Amino acid sequence: MDKYHETVEWMFAQLPMFQRIGTDAFRKDLTNTLKIAAHLNHPERNFKTIHVGGTNGKGSTSSLIASVLQEAGFKVGLYTSPHLVDFRERIRVNGEDISKEFVVDFIEHNKSFLENNKLSFFEMTVGMAFQYFSDQKVDVAIIEVGLGGRLDSTNIITPLLSVITNIGWDHMNLLGNTIEEIAFEKAGIIKENIPVVIGEFTAETKIVFQKEAELKNAPIYFASKTDDIPELESDLKGNYQVHNKKTAYQAIQLLRNHFSISDADILKGFLNVEKNTGLKGRWTVLSEKPLIVADTAHNKNGLEIVMHQVHQQKFDKLFMVFGVVNDKDIDSILPYLPKNAEYFVAKPNVPRGLDATVLKDILTTNGFNAIDFNSIPDALNHAKNKASVNDMIYIGGSTFVVAEVV
Repeated sequence: MDKYHETVEWMFAQLPMFQRIGTDAFRKDLTNTLKIAAHLNHPERNFKTIHVGGTNGKGSTSSLIASVLQEAGFKVGLYTSPHLVDFRERIRVNGEDISKEFVVDFIEHNKSFLENNKLSFFEMTVGMAFQYFSDQKVDVAIIEVGLGGRLDSTNIITPLLSVITNIGWDHMNLLGNTIEEIAFEKAGIIKENIPVVIGEFTAETKIVFQKEAELKNAPIYFASKTDDIPELESDLKGNYQVHNKKTAYQAIQLLRNHFSISDADILKGFLNVEKNTGLKGRWTVLSEKPLIVADTAHNKNGLEIVMHQVHQQKFDKLFMVFGVVNDKDIDSILPYLPKNAEYFVAKPNVPRGLDATVLKDILTTNGFNAIDFNSIPDALNHAKNKASVNDMIYIGGSTFVVAEVV
């Protein structure tokens, strides 16, 4: 194993860590993040930021905004999570991953500090991102919230703008058992006198956002209320992108107070998101005949929209290559999964992947036609062997499933 992979393995091994063991990794305060920021001499103060939170659509919305700013000629940092294939995807400048050398050097130089202060994976990654963006002298960085908002490691910045895409049911064990409680955690990124853009909202969440914005004297903008958004084509083809495009467009209008952004920049930025930012796994079409689509939607709200789009496709037979993580509330997603499909299930290749036989049993008990496989690639190969040119294969259920195929 080379030095880079050893370093990343060490980072992933730091407890507590959400990807590895689930809820224990969620630190309920910002002490450590503030410590590492001070230790690094506050690199996050050396560039402008935009903070993006919400349940679904954070990555797409962040990438849409980054793409437009890049088209406008700015040097743009982009911090997102999780990664699909390589850790370095989390920290990018103008679509280029952070270098392996920087990752290795950062951990080597700061290792005793990281160990002595027992920093979690998220805390050290945020510190690394801030340091990298500062060293790269970015004009602006789009910072995606890892989990929640109020107590997320990213929440030490004072951004030009906060963005909350939507509120849905995910990570209830960490964020709260009601939509209002979850909205309160997400609303924690609203800052004193800093404008906030809200994407989708409900009557319940709107009250939470308005109350928090009022407390903080933060101007609030509801993107989904604005109908004057031009029809903007994008290379992001998921139906759900209509909401993310509205949210990003509203954010960009406010960013025009800080940056020179032309209508042409917006047009080109929306069209070239994948090329400019490296975003993958959002209704990614891997083949046309048969139609093979991979998507990272993994909770009730995300899957509901994506499964609706699956139903809109023309196909003879539908094959679902599917896997989930073991803390997923499967009962909440079952109503949205198509019954008229053959399910080829496998455990995603991460420690907290749900065992394939368990997933198969849940599906068959609920009236689905399911077979289990040893791995996601095995399940996909089986689907490819069975599918004719007029069929469709959908790959998803978890970000980690998509990571194995894109």
